[in-house]
Amino acid sequence: MTLGFDRPLYVLVFDHRGSFETGLFGWKGTWTLAQTTVIEAAKRIIYDGFKAAVAAGVPKDKAGMLLDEQFSADILLDVAANGFTFACPVEKSGQDEFDFEYGENFPTQIENVQPTFCKALVRYNPQGDRALNRRQTDRLKRLSDYLHSQGRSHFMLELLVPAEKTQLEEAKGDKTIYDLEIRPKLIVRAVEQLRDAHVEPDVWNIEGLASRQDCERVVAAVRYGGRDKVGCIVSGRGEDDPKMRECLTIAATVSGFTGFAVGRIDSAVRPTDLWQTLIAWREERSTREAAVNQIALRYREFVDIFEKARGQFV
Repeated sequence: MTLGFDRPLYVLVFDHRGSFETGLFGWKGTWTLAQTTVIEAAKRIIYDGFKAAVAAGVPKDKAGMLLDEQFSADILLDVAANGFTFACPVEKSGQDEFDFEYGENFPTQIENVQPTFCKALVRYNPQGDRALNRRQTDRLKRLSDYLHSQGRSHFMLELLVPAEKTQLEEAKGDKTIYDLEIRPKLIVRAVEQLRDAHVEPDVWNIEGLASRQDCERVVAAVRYGGRDKVGCIVSGRGEDDPKMRECLTIAATVSGFTGFAVGRIDSAVRPTDLWQTLIAWREERSTREAAVNQIALRYREFVDIFEKARGQFV
């Protein structure tokens, strides 16, 4: 398979596992059958919102979703029947160190599902713990090697760069300063280190950046050395609505950023996330139909924002 995926890709995210159980529903421990049924029903609402958005005009060849197989088995059957683009996570949920959800059996699980993209989320700070970074890099390289030599799925890497204590101190404890002045440079260095270790994603899922220049530097690092078809998508990071719109608009003006991944559930109530809609449904303050329509509307809005900004730039 040729390295890279540079076609438009607008991803609605609902691969939440730990955040669904403990965040949205407040459950801990082993789930009952009834609790599992509720989670699956919430996932189905999001999926039906995705389908409604496609039916209402979001281009099917640009639309995609990120969902887990743990609570989405029935949805995955429908996804395959409809020929939708989708990504599935390969990492364990709810831990800081990247590792495989199914351990050494990860190739079998990938081939059983056969997603368009196999997605790995990694928290990687290039100035962080070297042993931790090395372990994560080794696992990511194994995944990358497998997907490019034997697998049928593209490789999507979701890169998060959490601040180290010394970096926050440099930012005087202000996370906004870290995000604006420090994190963009660290993203580039993280890309370079992972790339030099032969971790080769087809698509990099990058946390939102506040300037075109920072986006351009990331694209230059991602496409270094003839990787001209490798794409970037911008992650929503649970931002509020104005910030989310700003991140989408900035990324859309940069060649190499081909789309976005939005829908992260956050512990705070964010208008751009799925959180409010699903809480209203769970608490019976909203009907299922209203929840589906609201998700479809929000997803379509994000697509429109990105395509409008892209059209003005081109």
